[in-house]
Amino acid sequence: MTDHTRGPTSNREQGSERDPTTDDSDVEADDPMMVHPDEADRTFDWRGWSLVGAVFVAFLVVPGFIYVYPRIPSNVGLSFWDAYLVLPMIPAIVLGTLAVWATTRP
Repeated sequence: MTDHTRGPTSNREQGSERDPTTDDSDVEADDPMMVHPDEADRTFDWRGWSLVGAVFVAFLVVPGFIYVYPRIPSNVGLSFWDAYLVLPMIPAIVLGTLAVWATTRP
């Protein structure tokens, strides 16, 4: 009978059976994906501060600019809807991209 997951011959027939006395802990210790997240050496470095800066711009600077200077977006050719929908969307997209970049690291 043929094992469809391994092909016509199995590992035992080829003689490549894994030795149970071999210790692979040193190989797993070097792989950052095998470390539990609580044990990983992660600090709040420049990536975290760049994320804090993006949150500050997205939640305070852009809405504050639109609130304090409501006529400036219309002076540069933006309509009311453009100013209140598109201007906050730009830092929101940057914030989302930056958040994914800052959290997906080894």
